[in-house]
Amino acid sequence: MTPRTIAWAPCEEEPAAECGTLSVPIDWSKPGGAKVDIAVARRKATDPAARVGSLVINPGGPGGSGVEAVYGAPGSYTEELQRRFDIVGFDPRGVGRSNPVICSASVYNRMPHTVMRSQADFDAWNAFTKKLHADCRARTGPLYDHVDSVNVARDLDALRAALGEEKLTYYGISYGTLIGQMYAELFPGRVRALGLDSNMDHSLGVAGFLATEAVAIEDAFDQFVGWCEQDTSCVLHGRDIRAIWKDLRAKARRGELKYPSTGQTMTELQVIYNAALGTEGPDWRLLSEVINWLNGGPEPEWVPPLEGRGPVEGDVAYLPTAVLCQDYNLRVRNYEEYAALMRASSLLAPDTGYHPYPIDDLPICMNSPTTNAPHALRYTGDAPLLLGNSVHDPATPWIWSANAARQLGSKAVLLTYEGWGHRIYGKDKCQDDIFDAYLISLKVPPPGARCAVGTPEESLLRRQTPSRTWPTGPNHWAAGPVASSPIS
Repeated sequence: MTPRTIAWAPCEEEPAAECGTLSVPIDWSKPGGAKVDIAVARRKATDPAARVGSLVINPGGPGGSGVEAVYGAPGSYTEELQRRFDIVGFDPRGVGRSNPVICSASVYNRMPHTVMRSQADFDAWNAFTKKLHADCRARTGPLYDHVDSVNVARDLDALRAALGEEKLTYYGISYGTLIGQMYAELFPGRVRALGLDSNMDHSLGVAGFLATEAVAIEDAFDQFVGWCEQDTSCVLHGRDIRAIWKDLRAKARRGELKYPSTGQTMTELQVIYNAALGTEGPDWRLLSEVINWLNGGPEPEWVPPLEGRGPVEGDVAYLPTAVLCQDYNLRVRNYEEYAALMRASSLLAPDTGYHPYPIDDLPICMNSPTTNAPHALRYTGDAPLLLGNSVHDPATPWIWSANAARQLGSKAVLLTYEGWGHRIYGKDKCQDDIFDAYLISLKVPPPGARCAVGTPEESLLRRQTPSRTWPTGPNHWAAGPVASSPIS
């Protein structure tokens, strides 16, 4: 098949980058059928004489924009990586500028609360999702049933060919690692380098997914509490943080907790969201200020938006969760099964109760088929693969990357960052150098490689201010802003 081409032109939103579209089949089993345009952006290598090729990036999500990741590339990648590669990003099918999955706001806004408390709640969700998915399918068109990560990996191979690359060089973060994993399975001979940062584990069923996430957020919250007990810059230093947190959750369950800046009644889910978002950077100082604020203290200098699903304005609502539903089987048979899963999470996470990300997504996946069935990965290529994860990642647990590396086999090397937060590239010079050496020169570290926190020379990327290290938006498994370590 003749490689598709991209007509590049300066991006309207960021003229320093180039934008274009790539036409691909909606259904890859019917390559001559209807097409969808994939939005693409690139920044050319700053040193053409030293250029290695194209580095395709994806920031995760599902729902993260690779186009916007290219816009922000100068603050997210080292100067050396920008010197050696054209940095190319794309909005995956069903996301952003690439025929996003949309639904009627009038239907979406009738969504029940995502934490179920009874069989009646389960029945309400069962009825609602039948209407929701039918509406979203009608609004989105035929692409609605073809947005899983296998389809995206096929689009990625078409992009590789359109860029004129014999083999793919790729850096994916969080949910973007699943795209890379699927590519490795489908096109093992076309891999040059896959840098997979903070990995998904596609072998998990619903019980394993929820349990490992619960363990991860509880561990991240424990790390926050430990810091607060030791560091006087924590506004809750010297107080019983766990008791305050437990009381906030209980008030929210009773409907007695208001979000101070808006007066909106908070759900317990929205309280727990703070534990996840505040530990992703991490931004422990801001997390302590938010908890103190919810408990009657002063307002933080920067107030994060109230997370969780709520009514949307306008005519349409976006639903990138459809991608997750097609990649993972998060369906449960009845409320009894759901309640058992919630009890297990509560035992594993006594402070946080459960992880808000999968709990907020799970009911939406009712009555939605899983087209990319969860399975253990299989890689038969010769190119080495580099995976990375922090020990205390609240979003993609370290064990997910360890499992993915084991499944991918002897060609996969796992780099462990002995610190905190989600995404390890950009946090310390050690892992930046290792990822750069791999992507540029295909050099991998030895098995069992680890990076300590606070290497002698700071990363070039540690420029973010505290108020920019708290991720916002609905893209749960996406790369948040690069943040420096909270421990000096």
